[in-house]
Amino acid sequence: MSKKWRLTERTRTLLTLEFAIVLPAAALLGFSIWNLKHIQRSEAVEAAIRRDFAQVLYVAEKKSWHKANDLITPVRKAFPDSEEDHVLIKDKLKDILIDHPEFAYALIYDKQKNLLVSRGQPGHDDDEEFCAIEQESINAISSWLRAEASTLTARVRAMQKEDEFVAFEGGWVLGENQHTYWNVAYFIPPGVSKDRVVLGAVAFDSSYLRETFLPALMKDVLTSKNGVLMAEENPPVMMIHPSKDPTPWVMSGNWDGAKAEAERTFEWAFPNLTMAIKYQGVTVADMGSRFARNNYIILGALSVFMIGGIWLTYRNISREMNLARLKSDFVANVSHELRTPLALIRLYAETLELGRLSSQEKYQEYFRIIREESERLTALINNILDFSRIDAGRKEYEFQETNLAELVHSTLESYRFQIQQNGFGFEENISPDIPPVRVDREAIARSLLNLVNNALKYSKDQKYIGVSLYRVNGSVNLEVRDRGIGIAASEHEKIFEKFYRCGDPLVHNVKGSGLGLSLVRHIARAHGGEVLVESSPDKGSKFTIALPLDHPSQTGEAIA
Repeated sequence: MSKKWRLTERTRTLLTLEFAIVLPAAALLGFSIWNLKHIQRSEAVEAAIRRDFAQVLYVAEKKSWHKANDLITPVRKAFPDSEEDHVLIKDKLKDILIDHPEFAYALIYDKQKNLLVSRGQPGHDDDEEFCAIEQESINAISSWLRAEASTLTARVRAMQKEDEFVAFEGGWVLGENQHTYWNVAYFIPPGVSKDRVVLGAVAFDSSYLRETFLPALMKDVLTSKNGVLMAEENPPVMMIHPSKDPTPWVMSGNWDGAKAEAERTFEWAFPNLTMAIKYQGVTVADMGSRFARNNYIILGALSVFMIGGIWLTYRNISREMNLARLKSDFVANVSHELRTPLALIRLYAETLELGRLSSQEKYQEYFRIIREESERLTALINNILDFSRIDAGRKEYEFQETNLAELVHSTLESYRFQIQQNGFGFEENISPDIPPVRVDREAIARSLLNLVNNALKYSKDQKYIGVSLYRVNGSVNLEVRDRGIGIAASEHEKIFEKFYRCGDPLVHNVKGSGLGLSLVRHIARAHGGEVLVESSPDKGSKFTIALPLDHPSQTGEAIA
């Protein structure tokens, strides 16, 4: 007959301890590794993000300077010489502006000749308002160039030593409805000798900067790979505003108006403009707080898990210590239980051997005592052996069709004399309609004797035992009643634990193994049934073994 592996109490306890300690510890270790891999501290993350933001803004300014230079370089190389005819200069400036609509106007100034030639964007010749604003701007820049020409020329020549050929100036013109940004790039036209003060200049179209150049710049920066920052699920947004006014002038994405995480004022190509950057809808501080909060929640949950594991470990260890104590008591009780019948058997056997008895009645009494003590020893040893098999998961049952009424009656008959000798009133009530039931005869008989024996042990003044066998709701109930010391409701479940004994003084004064009820429950469950108890202190007890009539054939293996 094949046997299936079953969980023993020891194995179950070890598995519980492993899950209670190893699993939370592994979870904490795994979370710590994950945490260290992704971030050391939320403050460090905030600092790292702000450093990344600052780097992105630096890259943005550098790109703006390169892009602006790329636009001005072909213009500078094609710029006319002030020595040329005035009309020719104007035509060349016109051609340059036609090829480069991103500029609003161009001009050239020669200090020695006191010559200043300018030309507005031909594409706006029909726009009177634009031409008026343009002319006003040309007049302003012309006055500025005349006053600063020598200084500006010296500055550009110094820059040329670093392979930089263009300088920029920019600012804001206050209008009635909005501010207008102006930006002028100035340079020395090609072929101008070092002893001359000649400057060329082109002005960016403000609308072009606002609608094309700067949006394209921000898009380029935000879509390029600039480290971890750009890999975030929530992409950053950028905004450009006047350096002295936080009102956005150009925006990328959905700038929500909240405070920027980092800002940088342009120093090279676009003076008096400031670029800002942040995440949409959330600040870096909020991200750090959320990260810290999530960490606290996770660590809190794992800590609770660990505390629960420690508590479970403590409970199991306490349970094992209590079980060890109960086992020690069990050994002492069993030793006493074995010693007493063995001593009686030895005493009466020696008396019989010496032939000191004078009557046949005494011989019969001594033989009966030896037999009863032998049966008591047999019952105790059988209980111990059964418990050992059950605890090891090796207990097997032999199920067969059984006349349960006959089994109960014959078991009680074999024990009736001992019941009467102890002065107990006895009542047997077996219903005549009990059908055959598949049971293990020896196991059911042992369960009945354990219950009857407990009734004998734990009764004080009212000595009564009642046994009933009856059919009810698809099951057969074997019921044992007494009028003994009873059991408190808080102990109804505990009494079925192995080695457990109630706290009543009478219980501790009566020696026992503490295995009887544990075996009764195991036997009942192995038969697909259950054992029930109804009891209260000083009012007796009623134990009922309920066995189902339709329980399928058993394989003979114990139920752990």
